[in-house]
Amino acid sequence: MRITGIQEMIRSGKYRVSEHAVKRMIEKRIERNEVIEAIMSGEIIEEYPTDKYSPSCLIYGNSNAGRDLHVLVSLPPNVIIITTYPPEPEGWINYRTRRCA
Repeated sequence: MRITGIQEMIRSGKYRVSEHAVKRMIEKRIERNEVIEAIMSGEIIEEYPTDKYSPSCLIYGNSNAGRDLHVLVSLPPNVIIITTYPPEPEGWINYRTRRCA
């Protein structure tokens, strides 16, 4: 799975933001441009090829202000920003690898 296809869809405006993602963005005070910046600067850290509704992946990236974000995105051709959140340090190593429970 490559992030370039997702980034191209974002760049060309061929994506949508789910209602769930909008709710999380409001709760966490995450601006839409921060989510886009995180995807454009990001890397895929987890892949979910058999996700419930469609294949998806978790992206880790930074906003231009340096804010760490995780963004769950469905894969092309239907790119949907499913959710986004700032990763909790206690759950992640370098925000890229999950800590074991």
